[in-house]
Amino acid sequence: MHKGLLVLAFAVIGLSAAGCTTSHDPEAVAQNDPYEPTNRAIFDFNMKIDNAVAKPVAKFYNHAVPQPARTGIHNFLTNLDKPVTLGNDVLQGSPDRAAETIGRFTVNSTVGLAGFVDVATMVGIPDHSEDFGQTLGVWGAGEGPYLVVPLLGPDPPRDLAGDVVDIFMDPLTYIRFHGADTWSVVRGGLNVLDMRARNVDTVEQIERSSIDFYATTRSLYRQYRNAEIRNGQPDTSTGDSDL
Repeated sequence: MHKGLLVLAFAVIGLSAAGCTTSHDPEAVAQNDPYEPTNRAIFDFNMKIDNAVAKPVAKFYNHAVPQPARTGIHNFLTNLDKPVTLGNDVLQGSPDRAAETIGRFTVNSTVGLAGFVDVATMVGIPDHSEDFGQTLGVWGAGEGPYLVVPLLGPDPPRDLAGDVVDIFMDPLTYIRFHGADTWSVVRGGLNVLDMRARNVDTVEQIERSSIDFYATTRSLYRQYRNAEIRNGQPDTSTGDSDL
């Protein structure tokens, strides 16, 4: 529950800040980014934190921890998320994908040693992830105005609501044991570290090649989320983009 409260707190901060400064610039309106001045300020803040803390730690992690161990940690964290993926598979009306999720979770949690070894992929069970933000998108909910939330990064209202719902869909949210709060913090920290470490080179390359890193990030985030919602199917919409 503490993780849920943390996300809610950051959401309130981000939404409150976004409400302070709006932009009437035609480009901002065209990109559905009415809070662009505030979003850019929060983006700059997030980048300073990333450059000062997250990126150096991620680089040290990649240097100090052998690749097989990093892969095992990533597999373990991914496996922990499968109950949430399963719930969203069901909510999206996708029985075939739900069956794949059950198969992956069962195989990797047992033969795969709690998920550290991705045996499911070895035996041909495909992987995918789902979250409630994607579920809302599948059922036609719009993204809403683009938002950048302190420490969390891009998180428009649809995805922000999805983040909160996913926390309450996670069975581990309700399991109480000695050290549960510490475990929640460690799991969250490892997720951030794993994601940042796996994308160190990619982010640096994008930043170096971008004229406007904020606009590039906004565009790439939307492309990524739209691709997730479509589950890899071609985009037949004519919605706005940053291009």
